Amino acid sequence: MSEDALKELMDFLEEANARVKQLEAEGDAAMAEGGQTAFQAKLEKKAELLASLGTRAAPLTKAIGGDLGRNIDDRLERFASSAATALRIGSVFFMTALLYPEDHQPGEPNDLETFIAELRKGI
Repeated sequence: MSEDALKELMDFLEEANARVKQLEAEGDAAMAEGGQTAFQAKLEKKAELLASLGTRAAPLTKAIGGDLGRNIDDRLERFASSAATALRIGSVFFMTALLYPEDHQPGEPNDLETFIAELRKGI
């Protein structure tokens, strides 16, 4: 396993999560101003980012290798698959819910943040 690749992957995921949070905030601001179209556009960008996560992280998960690399790749592919489905069906509700479990409470981490924390702890 490459420790450098794992650190780089965690940094990459944290940047992706920060961008997701930014897009969500921008979408909320657009909705508050009555901009349904702008809100949807921000959520589509969020879904597109998540849909590409596995592909964009693949070189790092390969470098990590072994079971850990495969497990990370599988988890990222689940995020990507959900996002791709949301885009395919065009569901704004589904795009809003990406990364959030049904019982999510404000202030709790989203699923990507939880995954990053697991990686930092060494899964």
